[in-house]
Amino acid sequence: MPTIDFGRHSDDYARHRPGFPASFYDRLATFFDANGMRAVDIATGPGVVALELARRGATVTGLDIAQGQIDAAIRRAESAGLSDRTSFVCCRAEHHRTTPASVDLVTAGQCWRWFDADAMLPIILSWLRPGGWLVIAHFDYNAHRSDIARRTEDLVLQYNPGWTLAGKDGLYPEYIDQVIRNGFDFIEQFCYDHLQSFSHESWRGRMRTCNGVGSGGMPEETVEVFDRELAALLEREFGREPLNVWHRIWAVIARAPERGP
Repeated sequence: MPTIDFGRHSDDYARHRPGFPASFYDRLATFFDANGMRAVDIATGPGVVALELARRGATVTGLDIAQGQIDAAIRRAESAGLSDRTSFVCCRAEHHRTTPASVDLVTAGQCWRWFDADAMLPIILSWLRPGGWLVIAHFDYNAHRSDIARRTEDLVLQYNPGWTLAGKDGLYPEYIDQVIRNGFDFIEQFCYDHLQSFSHESWRGRMRTCNGVGSGGMPEETVEVFDRELAALLEREFGREPLNVWHRIWAVIARAPERGP
């Protein structure tokens, strides 16, 4: 199985891969006010979720195993004037020394499939204060609704026929039982679709970060050939910009139980 390394294309991640839309954070705000919270964002990548929480008043620590992602997150925080509200650490989330019962919010955006849920959730529960919040969320393009995404996945499979994550529907109902059996109070699951716009350049950059392409062990020379083929496909079949691609947001909201006296 190829080694997944999202740090190989951290620049593409920071420049071209869209984060959750504002509507997602507005929905979270119906559950809690991030202002003044202490938050930990696991598998933070280039800090997409961490920086948005910081904009909304949280103090956030972002964790990622890829140094390239951490470097990109630090640069983005500096550019956005959010360095005073953010810190980024290169480490496995499981190994981070977080003071027990000291965190108000833990987020896992676009990453949960890479974790052993039954190992990670007890660790997260130990970090959270009583009543602290957990948000596990995905923002996936939807090849079932988007010809652009479907044709792009077909091309990925030509170059990487062993890729197993093509054709997913962006639904993760198993996360609900995971949080319940690991001691969390399940609050809500929500799901909705969002139409995301790309230029040809940004869609190509987004796909270079894909776990079936540049982040999934595909040799760089093959990534370059794939990218040229994708550019030709987009021009030939979807010439006009912007490219509008349906994405699906799936989120599970849970809380650490309130502890008795």
